[in-house]
Amino acid sequence: MSTGPNGDLIPLRLSGGGETERADAARNRRLLLAAAKNLIDTQGAAAVTMDAVAREAGVGKGTVFRRFGSRTGLMIALLDHSEAEIQRAYLFGPEPLGPGAPPLDRLLAYGRARLKLTVDHLDVLIEAGSTAADFMNHPVWAASNRHVQILLRQLGFGDRIDVVSIAVQAPLSADSVKYFRDGVGLDLETITAQWEQMVSTLVAGLDGR
Repeated sequence: MSTGPNGDLIPLRLSGGGETERADAARNRRLLLAAAKNLIDTQGAAAVTMDAVAREAGVGKGTVFRRFGSRTGLMIALLDHSEAEIQRAYLFGPEPLGPGAPPLDRLLAYGRARLKLTVDHLDVLIEAGSTAADFMNHPVWAASNRHVQILLRQLGFGDRIDVVSIAVQAPLSADSVKYFRDGVGLDLETITAQWEQMVSTLVAGLDGR
């Protein structure tokens, strides 16, 4: 497993594997994933069907089924792709999510990106067991948690930040977002605003120690 410039772990795929692809297969995969992502961004996750992705990508529906097997397979592959994108963004991308911005700006940008990913893939995350306790042993969690801990230390929280790092990330998880959305009726914008207020208040409180 490799690391980023701040020691961040680069995680394994959520789906747990990845066979070597031919160039044309990899190109088709990228095309179909881009089509699915565009549907999510413009119409929401419910719009992502095998038919819709085929139309968006300009290919036959059989191509989508051969590549991913089912809508669930497609959504898991898209989740893998989105996870890799967010990781590249916070390791190597432009500010404020990427290196160079103040740590609070980076943390807030990370929360916004993570919440959007969670909302976009909520059903798949819930079905994949992301709410289970053993998710914290997954490389994806390890990478995200290490990134958040680095930023919290830069903000002055000290070295013993095991509890605060989980507290900061808990509202970003699939089970929390599902409750906020379905149980409380909050939309993504409201969840994000409340999370940002919480984090900013925690950071501001450091000055009163």
